[in-house]
Amino acid sequence: MDNPNQNRNQKGNGNGNKPGRNNQMILLLVVAAVVTLLCVSMMSSFLSDGTRTEVTYSDFIQMVKDGKVKSVVIKDDEILITPVSDYTVQSTEDSPFYYLQTETYYTVRIEDPDLTSTLLSSNVEIKGKKPNTNSTLLDILLVYILPVALVWIFLMFIMRRSGGGGVMGVGKSNAKMYDVQKETGVSFKDVAGEDEAKESLQEIVDFLHNPGRYSTIGAKLPKGALLVGPPGTGKTLLAKAVAGEAKVPFFSLSGSDFVEMFVGVGASRVRDLFKKAQENAPCIVFIDEIDAIGKSRDSRYGGGNDEREQTLNQLLSEMDGFDSNKGVFILAATNRPEILDKALLRPGRLDRRIIVDKPDLKGRINILKVHSKDVLMDDSVDLEAIALATSGAVGSDLANMINEAAINAVKHGRHVVSQADLFEAVEVVLVGKEKKDRIMSEKERRIVSYHEVGHALVSALQKDSEPVQKITIVPRTMGALGYVMNVPEEEKYLNSEAELKAMLVQFLGGRAAEELVFDTVTTGAANDIERATAVARAMVTQYGMSRKFGLMGLESVESKYLDGRAVLNCADVTAAEIDSEVKLMLEEAHEEAKRLLSQNREALDKIAAFLIERETITGKEFMRIFREIKGETVEETAPEKKPETDGEQKPVQEDVVRIADAADLDAAGLNPDRADGAEAGEPESGNDGKEE
Repeated sequence: MDNPNQNRNQKGNGNGNKPGRNNQMILLLVVAAVVTLLCVSMMSSFLSDGTRTEVTYSDFIQMVKDGKVKSVVIKDDEILITPVSDYTVQSTEDSPFYYLQTETYYTVRIEDPDLTSTLLSSNVEIKGKKPNTNSTLLDILLVYILPVALVWIFLMFIMRRSGGGGVMGVGKSNAKMYDVQKETGVSFKDVAGEDEAKESLQEIVDFLHNPGRYSTIGAKLPKGALLVGPPGTGKTLLAKAVAGEAKVPFFSLSGSDFVEMFVGVGASRVRDLFKKAQENAPCIVFIDEIDAIGKSRDSRYGGGNDEREQTLNQLLSEMDGFDSNKGVFILAATNRPEILDKALLRPGRLDRRIIVDKPDLKGRINILKVHSKDVLMDDSVDLEAIALATSGAVGSDLANMINEAAINAVKHGRHVVSQADLFEAVEVVLVGKEKKDRIMSEKERRIVSYHEVGHALVSALQKDSEPVQKITIVPRTMGALGYVMNVPEEEKYLNSEAELKAMLVQFLGGRAAEELVFDTVTTGAANDIERATAVARAMVTQYGMSRKFGLMGLESVESKYLDGRAVLNCADVTAAEIDSEVKLMLEEAHEEAKRLLSQNREALDKIAAFLIERETITGKEFMRIFREIKGETVEETAPEKKPETDGEQKPVQEDVVRIADAADLDAAGLNPDRADGAEAGEPESGNDGKEE
């Protein structure tokens, strides 16, 4: 299949591009000629001015009469003068400088019948110059034609090295082609956590390999598929895997590659891309970030861009025009499907929409296994625990965590990665490294400690909260002065109203502890308030959990695969009522947090004092102290003290942030991986970071 395709490609390119190549050759010749003439003219003028000096005809006659001329050469338009030695003459511009006679002079020839007699009387040797036609032709060849040819050859060389770029090449497609011999090095076995998406693409690959099986029953190859999902979930990786498995030519380019400063270039590149694809069929064309050219022509999405719309129209036309039986498959990727043009998404163009979403617990475990297969790990490593602690993380996050863990192991002089390294890596990704140079006053340490224990204690006192995994007051580089990490006991896809209300109480537990103990408040609750407000607003506007508004949907989420920005769908009066309802829910949660902490003030004080002394305590240590205070039996909670001895002095593993600017706290975002928006439970617990 390779050779026929390659031959066809060579012939097609040779015939189809002939007019364009001729125009390009003419342009190069013109440029070469102009450049050469300018260079020759400048060089001739420079050399000429550097070796001869012009004098007036009057000065020339005076030189002859004074006996200062040794010989002359009379030409058609000028007279070359060779003076006697040691002669100087002032320049023609009346300059005060004089030229030493180490050069020749010339003057314009004037009709003077007495010139010959004057020269002979002064014993001046007279010579004549006969025009040499052969020399003229040689001069033209050497001075003009040869330089033009050399410049043209040089420009052609540069153009070939740059792949035919330049003004005449802007309409060419920039698609990178991977042929059968040059694969991407990625296969489906390198993709984990997206089984459904992988299965859909495996069907396409199988169709390309065995078209007979499908054509027998009457099935046709889908014309295209759209990969949709959040950033980092593996859309491009899946496309590379398709290229690695398909064993057919694979064209890869970005949607922005079609865009250029020249009008009409995008459409030209689309035509060129599909022409190449059909010449190399069967093949796969992958367009990453297709929203760059596929944005809806509706005015709401910035319609009116003639160049982009022209490119989109050409793309739609080409996708309708090529024969699917030839085996050209279009694969596109985006994380903004809602802004794509409806004509692009209809069956017959992009037939399949393949969702590449955030992986679930099983998917995260498999992804961790894929990325850790080449990393040396000891027996303490439990990838399931890491996966459980990283709810909401995407494949790129998990790959980064594995790499950070390996780097951390090397930094500490170990030859294998341990579970402690993995948890440290999770924290580094979520809230940054420990900020060892930040020294807080004793008062601030107490405030941070009570704040974090307030979160943890409220969580422990509510049956609908997630278990506390760790509490720390060690500052982190992303702005967190402390945080609490809650890790769910199992993967959850839904949150009940009771769980969301418990989440609100936990968010505000830190502020309640500050008010209760110090009778004041600090900026440390900024992120807690922001997250609590977001959850309460979602309960009112999206989840129908408000008595006042009932089942009304008052808010919709846009760009859910990116920032998930919510937009109100109600009148201004209703928006004000929503604010009042949200405020009421937050006040109730705040009062509940203060009530719980007031009833357990002894536990709050003792755990806070223990945290100030240790800086970091684990969830088991926290529960042991709490149960001792409550007079409950402690059994298995006592043997805690995590094997990671480092954790005693410089604890390293948690996930929530507590006292810092609002901006800093937001950066460290509690439970960032689970902030999916749709699942009310995720923005939860102001200190829920998920990692161990």
